[in-house]
Amino acid sequence: MSKRNQILAGILALQLVLVAVVFWPRRAASGAVGKSLFPGLEPDRIAKLTISDAQGQTIQLTRQPNGWVLLESEDYPCTADTVSTFLGKLTALKTDRLVTQTSGSHKRLRVAEGAFECKVEFELSDGTKHRLYLGTSASGTSSHMRADDQNEVYLSGNLSSWDVSTVATGWIDTIYWSVPQDQLVAMTLENANGRFELNKDAAGGWTLKGLAAGETLDTNSVQGFVSQAASISLSKPLGKQEQPEYGMQQPGALLTLQTQKDQESKTYTLRIGAKDKDNNYTVKSSESAYYVSVSEWAVQAFVEKTRNGFLQLPATPAATPQN
Repeated sequence: MSKRNQILAGILALQLVLVAVVFWPRRAASGAVGKSLFPGLEPDRIAKLTISDAQGQTIQLTRQPNGWVLLESEDYPCTADTVSTFLGKLTALKTDRLVTQTSGSHKRLRVAEGAFECKVEFELSDGTKHRLYLGTSASGTSSHMRADDQNEVYLSGNLSSWDVSTVATGWIDTIYWSVPQDQLVAMTLENANGRFELNKDAAGGWTLKGLAAGETLDTNSVQGFVSQAASISLSKPLGKQEQPEYGMQQPGALLTLQTQKDQESKTYTLRIGAKDKDNNYTVKSSESAYYVSVSEWAVQAFVEKTRNGFLQLPATPAATPQN
């Protein structure tokens, strides 16, 4: 190796050492070991959350008397365990893993006001507001973090930007429509192709109303239809107010399910409206006050189902070879 290359190699090694010294996580000063990032913060004091990500998506959650809700969807209820788990991690953040104390590293570590992986703004019940920036990942369960306007950057422990969703489905129960299959006794589907009525017989099998002589029900197709109709997940809650673009005045499909348990019967209805620009369908259940967006694959079969779709069709005769 030439003398010039030896000098360059020595400079590179020195730079790597300096980077390691500057950015290697280390214990904070003895007086700050174990100190809360937000002193005095307790989960039940947090009243509102606004979460933003690097792609510009934002979601707002607020605490109501009956639990946390999504503001953007007319107070669609959040899952209590999901919010409480996040708040527990947020209030448990400590300052005992200091990374840097200089503002010059904020953009590099993605904890700057204009350059972050995730920003969590939260408001307390007394009106006090705080910000938490979550930046680049330091491990699978932690990220660089910075609080409010402080220069200090720490490691977040068991909270990373991957744990904080700006998508509604990250905070809610995604099962929108659920009917107990073992209690189903009748189903009706109405769409542009007709009205199809299925009833369960005494033996527990399904029959199709109007089945003609020589026609045979495709039991596999019917069972798949029943399973799909009994549970539907949402992609996004929309709100309680019906909008013209939902297409509910002339729905693409109307699904009616009837259950029986002991002497008690119940009827459920599901209306499937129009597609949106993302090819998702708008759906409204009789069991919910909310309209929701549902993936195309989850409900399109109800819109397009034909009578032949319930039947075993005769095999197509094989072509006769030509001499």
